[in-house]
Amino acid sequence: MLKEAWTLAIEALSWMEKERISERLALARTAKQLAIDNVDALRLAHGLVCETVRCRNLIDRFINEVLKPRALSDFPFGVQSFLRLYVYQTRVAKNWDKLDLEGAKSIVKVARSILGWKTLQPVEHYLGLLLTESPRALLNNVNDEERVGLLTYHPTWFVRYCFRLFGRKEALAFLEANAKTPPTYIRLNTLRGSEEEILKRLEGEKVKVEKVEGLRYAYKVLAVKQPLTRTRSFREGLFYIQDKASCYAAEVADPKPGMVLLDVCAAPGAKTTYLAQLMQNRGIIYSIDYSRRRMGTWKSEVARMGVEIAEPLIADACNHLPVAVEADMVVLDPPCTSTGAFAKIPSAKWRLTARSAEKMAEIQWQMLENSTEKLKPGGVLIYSTCSITVEENEMLIERFLKWHPEFQLAEINPKIGLPGLRGLTRCQRLYPHIHECNGFFIAKLLKSKT
Repeated sequence: MLKEAWTLAIEALSWMEKERISERLALARTAKQLAIDNVDALRLAHGLVCETVRCRNLIDRFINEVLKPRALSDFPFGVQSFLRLYVYQTRVAKNWDKLDLEGAKSIVKVARSILGWKTLQPVEHYLGLLLTESPRALLNNVNDEERVGLLTYHPTWFVRYCFRLFGRKEALAFLEANAKTPPTYIRLNTLRGSEEEILKRLEGEKVKVEKVEGLRYAYKVLAVKQPLTRTRSFREGLFYIQDKASCYAAEVADPKPGMVLLDVCAAPGAKTTYLAQLMQNRGIIYSIDYSRRRMGTWKSEVARMGVEIAEPLIADACNHLPVAVEADMVVLDPPCTSTGAFAKIPSAKWRLTARSAEKMAEIQWQMLENSTEKLKPGGVLIYSTCSITVEENEMLIERFLKWHPEFQLAEINPKIGLPGLRGLTRCQRLYPHIHECNGFFIAKLLKSKT
């Protein structure tokens, strides 16, 4: 099992480095490519990959210091991936200073059996140095922002951004929480049974949960006996694994039965299935997304959850939407920098630059403009992102309101977050260090009836 897990992890990290894809896609591709379906191996590989990627700035900097005058990029992808995993497992996961020499030897032995001793031979000398040198030395002779970045595993530019946006004290709390694995939440699906019936089933499957205050069907997972996706309740569509913040966006929308609704950027189906649940499977939801692969997942999830009122449409919301409808409500959750979800998508932070939010905001603007064309007078627009940047959130809404006086911000209920920034107090923000979920932004806008 250990060899399978490390094979998966090395190969997945190599795919990520080569093609800049997400950890989830890389692991799925690798498991299929290698025909590995051992649940324990997959779970261990997932943990190794995600945690190694989470700490990548510290790991890469440490390796490059030890390799001098050579560099990590001098070696093949497989060797690079192994070195990153090796440093994570032997140094970072062991609180930097605790050494497990026997564990390190067993890791090297497994790596030799995977990559071959000839492939590893050029770096054998450095494996011992990586155990004797201390990552703490990296904290010397760096400025405060770089130091915080290394300690919380964030790019320096993002630390600087958070310091400006929140102030140092609040930024540190946010960055520390944003580097930790967040709680898991599920949303009970009342299209498949009553809340009481589903809770009883979960109890029988040893899934311990706690109600999320302020949200109707969201629960925090406290303990499980097996992966949630392997439970019978999951297969039967009794619940959806969905972050609290995402659940909140649907609750703020609060669609009514019989409505005509446009769900833009709908895949993989979390919003569509919750909106349909709140509509009691009455009305119609046009679910739009440009990705055929993700819409394949959407179709599976819609079927699993018993949704009967959703119609899929593959289209790019940056262009005119090919649907003739006057919607009662438009729900737009556009692509974003995911700066509030680094804990769940750690690879995202290493793909971004200081200009990424501005570039993403232009895509979001096009989607907002095109989506609202389909909203009838008196209709409701819900705009949300899992980003904490003002460029993608408050500044975008300010710009939209300036150019569209027929819209105005509406009060949000329930209020479980904090007010928006830049004076947009009717918007809501959620943060991992305060609300134990993804960093999130939600705005609710009303279109005038005339």
